[in-house]
Amino acid sequence: MTGTTLRVGLIGYGLAGSVFHAPLIAATEGLALDTVVTSNPERQEQARAGFPYVRVATAPDELFDRADELDLIVIASPNKTHVPLATAALKAGLPVIVDKPVAGTAAEARDLAALAEERGLLLSVFQNRRWDNDFLTLRRLLDEGELGDAWRFESRFERWRPRPKGGWRESGDPEEIGGLLYDLGSHVVDQALVLFGPAAQVYAETDVRRPGAEADDDTFIALTHASGVRSHLHVSATAAQLGPRFRVLGSRAGYVKYGLDPQEAALREGRRPGAGWGVEPESLWGRVGAGESPVTGGGRPVPTLAGDYPAYYAAVAEALTGAGPNPVTALEAAAALDVLEAARRSARDGVAVAL
Repeated sequence: MTGTTLRVGLIGYGLAGSVFHAPLIAATEGLALDTVVTSNPERQEQARAGFPYVRVATAPDELFDRADELDLIVIASPNKTHVPLATAALKAGLPVIVDKPVAGTAAEARDLAALAEERGLLLSVFQNRRWDNDFLTLRRLLDEGELGDAWRFESRFERWRPRPKGGWRESGDPEEIGGLLYDLGSHVVDQALVLFGPAAQVYAETDVRRPGAEADDDTFIALTHASGVRSHLHVSATAAQLGPRFRVLGSRAGYVKYGLDPQEAALREGRRPGAGWGVEPESLWGRVGAGESPVTGGGRPVPTLAGDYPAYYAAVAEALTGAGPNPVTALEAAAALDVLEAARRSARDGVAVAL
């Protein structure tokens, strides 16, 4: 490493790179955004405007050729490029963060993990939704026994986008690794596995609802965890009425929470982490109760913990300096990909798939 400030090269400056990674890197003590890689002239100017000190490169090889000047590579480019770029970065001797999904298959993810271990390098996966406000709050409620034994976990990541936007995320080409199963599905599956442990069985339904759409835009995944908990996970771009973000039923009580974590909206608006970051109004707090309807005010309101995406990069900085563990490993991401691959088979064949 090059000292107390670790220099970061960011590959990709679309939604993930410009909205999530660049601002979070810049806000993290001990990290410095050194170079942004994008071949798009408009995005190059956007990067320079947002971070006047940053270098701009047009191709990833320009970073790898300067490997001795950098301490970390962040890959926020289209999904199909994740594996080849992560492989090249690791072979250049650089620690790597890859946006989710780290790969198209669990086998590829495990191969990357093996390469990183062989080279003695950090390989982490950006699963930022582990630091959503609702997820942090639910995790605390479970740890403190507020709900008793968890029985069923319902998670919805729903949007109303009746017209496709196009682009690789909605492409039907399998090489693009598009569609909601691998996009938002990567988040809801990861959260379920973190909360309730490995999945023993997977059942899924995937549909292409919108005219002109090519990839799945309305998907349901049911997990039976080895712990006995059942997770029902919904991801959709076609939800005209949004359901609760979380509904968790336990032996003592249930927890219902509406609304998305405010951090993505804040980042899209150009706000940067600071005082009051990730805090939501009391009107959006979830409720805990039994035999009541939280929609009509039943149960008691539970303050939502502040969301904390900056904690991910702070943990990465600690891991790189030997002060803490990798916050999200590639092997954890591979376990989620096992579930996503099983879900794809289940939806195709109309059967439950054992893991």
